[in-house]
Amino acid sequence: MSTPSKDRLRLWLRLLRLTRHVDAHLRDKLRVDFKTTLPRFDVMAALSRHPEGLKMSQLSGVLRVSNGNVTGIADRLAEEGLVERVPVPGDRRAMTLRLTPAGNVEFAVQAEAHEGWINDMLTGISAADARAMAAQLISVAQVAENKEKTNDPSHA
Repeated sequence: MSTPSKDRLRLWLRLLRLTRHVDAHLRDKLRVDFKTTLPRFDVMAALSRHPEGLKMSQLSGVLRVSNGNVTGIADRLAEEGLVERVPVPGDRRAMTLRLTPAGNVEFAVQAEAHEGWINDMLTGISAADARAMAAQLISVAQVAENKEKTNDPSHA
């Protein structure tokens, strides 16, 4: 007999399986087609949404990873001329990271391919269903985040 908790568990396992499948496919396509990695793509995507640039701590926060994870990627992207470090006025130690013109061009090409790969993988889902599912997942995520904050003594 099915219970709400078992149904939710099955849903989570199916979402996880789909996420892992899509993630593996994207990693493979980025490696083969662009000789890059998903974390590098993610850094460039975050920077593309913030043309003014982001401090390393802000970038880490946006990506929800440690500064250490971002630093190595940023170093390699800078060596390749895809990102630049710009000093923060009034703070000699802080740097802002932003895409260079070459980085913007490269990211646009990768992002277009990325969108195509996702579209191909999820082609069985109508646009209306995709919007509805996305809205429902946002709602579920908000409930989960609020529940975490309520149960976390550090947010009291």
